[in-house]
Amino acid sequence: MTDELEQFNEQLQQEVVLFASEEGQEESLHSRFTRYMLDILAEAGEVDDAAVAMYEARGARASAFEVSEDEGTLHVFLSDYRSTAGAQPIGKTEIDAHVRRLGGFVSKAADGLWKSLEETSSGWDMAQRIDEVWQRVAEVRMTVLTNAELKTSVPQQFELDGRPVHVGVWDLDRLYKLASSSRAQEPIHIDLTDLWEAPLPCLGPHGDPGYYDAYLLTIPGELLARIYEIHGPRLLELNVRSFLQSRGKVNRGIQETIRDEPARFLAYNNGVSMTASRVEVIDHAMTGRAITHIHDLQIVNGGQTTASLHYAKVKNKADLSNLHVQAKLSVVEPAQLDELVPRISQYANSQNRVNMADFSANDPFHVELEKLSRTVWAPAPSGGTQMTRWFYERARGQYADAHASERTPARQRDFKKVHPLNQKFTKTDVAKFENTWDQLPATVSMGAEKNFREFMLRLAKRGAFTPDVPYFENLIAKAILFRSAEKLVGGLQLGGYRAQTVTYTLAKLLHTTGQRIDLGAIYRAQGLSESLQSAVMDLAPVIHAALVRTAGVRNVSEWAKKQDCWTAIQAIDWRPGDGLADDLIKGGQRTKTTTSSSVGEVLSKEEEAAMEAVKQVPADTWFQISQWAKETGNMQAWQRGLAFSLGRIASSDKEPSRKQANQGQKIFEEATRLGFAASNGS
Repeated sequence: MTDELEQFNEQLQQEVVLFASEEGQEESLHSRFTRYMLDILAEAGEVDDAAVAMYEARGARASAFEVSEDEGTLHVFLSDYRSTAGAQPIGKTEIDAHVRRLGGFVSKAADGLWKSLEETSSGWDMAQRIDEVWQRVAEVRMTVLTNAELKTSVPQQFELDGRPVHVGVWDLDRLYKLASSSRAQEPIHIDLTDLWEAPLPCLGPHGDPGYYDAYLLTIPGELLARIYEIHGPRLLELNVRSFLQSRGKVNRGIQETIRDEPARFLAYNNGVSMTASRVEVIDHAMTGRAITHIHDLQIVNGGQTTASLHYAKVKNKADLSNLHVQAKLSVVEPAQLDELVPRISQYANSQNRVNMADFSANDPFHVELEKLSRTVWAPAPSGGTQMTRWFYERARGQYADAHASERTPARQRDFKKVHPLNQKFTKTDVAKFENTWDQLPATVSMGAEKNFREFMLRLAKRGAFTPDVPYFENLIAKAILFRSAEKLVGGLQLGGYRAQTVTYTLAKLLHTTGQRIDLGAIYRAQGLSESLQSAVMDLAPVIHAALVRTAGVRNVSEWAKKQDCWTAIQAIDWRPGDGLADDLIKGGQRTKTTTSSSVGEVLSKEEEAAMEAVKQVPADTWFQISQWAKETGNMQAWQRGLAFSLGRIASSDKEPSRKQANQGQKIFEEATRLGFAASNGS
């Protein structure tokens, strides 16, 4: 095992060094390792939107943080990265010191540390956010991230300012076991005789021998909340977690029943559906059988019930001793897990009326995208001769593995010439590029994992969709647009909130130009034109200032996640400067919305109706609406501008974009409601 661990650590170190040196994205090894670990933990369901943010002072240190959606849980991380060869040990003294430093940081942050920090420092946003939510935080989770090998037990739970603190360590051995298991997350094993000090009586098994067994049981609410407290959101099967975290809020009805009528919870609540790969059963005097151990536990329906019980216990200090939850436990043969569990999840959640997507890397969309990335050659950039490929990393580590498989330094250099590191992209990158292009900056600002889930839900609503070469080329153009904007905004040194500024800048630019940016030109040049670069650099400071101004006393990062923020940014009266408009707004026919240019481009019936309604309005009527709105002050500047743009589109016999049609229909209806009437002859 030691040799295997050392080899795994060497590969990990190579990947950290490789990506820390990426041109234009350089960062310290400590920061890159933290980012690497957070990506893995997000895939494993341990975190959702954790952000790298460094702070270090005497007795206080942190490397990243996350605040849960209900603001009841604060998660802070400290990275201990070792660049030395071999698998180094980490013992009790070091772990205890790391936990003390994390505690010191949280205490300082809760006491207003951000007020003494520079707003441009990486720890400012983390400290400010913790101070903002501290009164609502009910529990703290501290996690040490390290590529050393843990040689001691993990510290027990303790309290910080009256709040329970759970301590976890992700060390080299734990990371290796997860990676070598070929699974996205660690399996959850429950020893009921240890956790609950008693087995759970059950009925069954029933089912389909050789495929699955089904058990019926009632679970004490206290036990279910305790299991969730230990294992967190990764207890929830992926589709359930995605639905709950993307759409769900704390259910008031469940909370009221827990508080006022806990004994009736069993009657009012639909219960939970669970899956496992194996259970251990003993004889029981009352029911005949009882479960002592559950292996590979996942909740496939009832995630909101489970999370709400934990919320009530931790946040509201609710007494769950008289509350029980009905449960169905399907024990699926390991060989059938991949086939049956997604189906059980889909059918169990059918009442949610949401198209459940398969969020795994094996989804056909991602498989086909990977194939395209290995075969499609990108043009050489202007002035160059080297054609390249954009490497889609469908599964974590594919790029590093492919690079390492080229055994000689010369072959590795050739690999990077063909597949430049800055042309590697992941599935969360795809979601970021697409949702920014479709003007969903608030969704993008929610973080990589939440944004990815929303993207996949949108993709599922579209129905069967197979990426083709035109789609892939458009996607790469969107990637170039986004990453070029990242570099341009970074060079402006505006301070914090670069990620939010980038997605909002591009969304505003796309909105203002009616999404008429020529993706084909970007792809052919493998870069942005000077005029497009100038537009981004001109708009970005305006957007950054607007994000800060409209946030007011709110945390800017949290404000950027709100649709109201996007509404405020849309209202900004900004236009491309002289000489830019003709370059940005192409005179040719826009790519029609029935093509594969974007996963969000297929029109719904309502959007088709809006498109037809807008196209029926004569050009002169749109010009009159724009003038009328200016004279009466009845509409915002962007609405007046859009009416004028729709007039130009109609006069040129072009087709409006999906968003222009949606907004145009609203503008026309509102103007008519307020008494606008087109003059004769229009």
